[in-house]
Amino acid sequence: MNIARIVCPVDFSEYSGRAYDYAYSLAKHYGAKLLVEHVVQPLQAAYPYYAFPEATLQDTWSQLSTDAEKGLQELVKAHTRNGLQPECVIRQGFPWESILSFAEERSADLIVMGTHGRRGLDRLTMGSVTERVLRKAHCPVLAVRKPAHDFVEPDSTSDCVHLRKILLCTDFSDHAARALSYAFSLAMEYNAELTLLHVLEDSDSEKVLQDATAKAVKELEKLVPADIPNWCTVKSLVRTGKPYQEIVQLAQEEQADLIIVGVRGRNAVDLALFGSTTYRVIQLGSCPVLAVHI
Repeated sequence: MNIARIVCPVDFSEYSGRAYDYAYSLAKHYGAKLLVEHVVQPLQAAYPYYAFPEATLQDTWSQLSTDAEKGLQELVKAHTRNGLQPECVIRQGFPWESILSFAEERSADLIVMGTHGRRGLDRLTMGSVTERVLRKAHCPVLAVRKPAHDFVEPDSTSDCVHLRKILLCTDFSDHAARALSYAFSLAMEYNAELTLLHVLEDSDSEKVLQDATAKAVKELEKLVPADIPNWCTVKSLVRTGKPYQEIVQLAQEEQADLIIVGVRGRNAVDLALFGSTTYRVIQLGSCPVLAVHI
């Protein structure tokens, strides 16, 4: 898992402040460039049916940019320790479009952003910034809510990233394979315990369920390269139920520090799949979620 550039969008909420802690700590650990971005929305977006004089637009943009620059500097000063200096960028546009284009322009290896949790990622707000970035980004996205289990300590004098338990849920599809490679990489990097989970649909037949479980366990074991156990501990688990519920419950039981999921998320069918698993895991999970795209 090569991380050379990390983009961290901030909106000055407590959630983006926590995301900054994660972005900063990971950038420090990997020796990566940290790019902190704030997007100023155009005045026309708030009042699309009102014709503003050009001078008003320029004055408003100038004032908002000045305020945003001050806000970024204050955030960086409050959260930055141990010498790493991020690059602060102010952009104008619609947040999710700007975040995605900026990440593409700067060849970001990772986007780290905060989410307001159940309210910020609610089905009634499918246009939310975090949700759109999660579905459309071409690099992994680390979604940070208000985790019960943190794996960063930005003020640590030694290693500021303490990733001890990782949970990955796989359905054995192609899009899950890339998420698996990230899971192995992170587990080896931090000598963490990695749990591979596959969730089966419930069945009225106990025999069918037993056979499916045994088959799934073998498939999980096949996913583990021979040399991986030399670097980290890997466990394979098969559970029955709804995937998002089982992921969330197991993460709580195991006190996982990070959940990793694979997503497709670029068309209508994928949106439904995204909504049923990744979307809800981010809503309800007790730790940050790393969404990895194919």
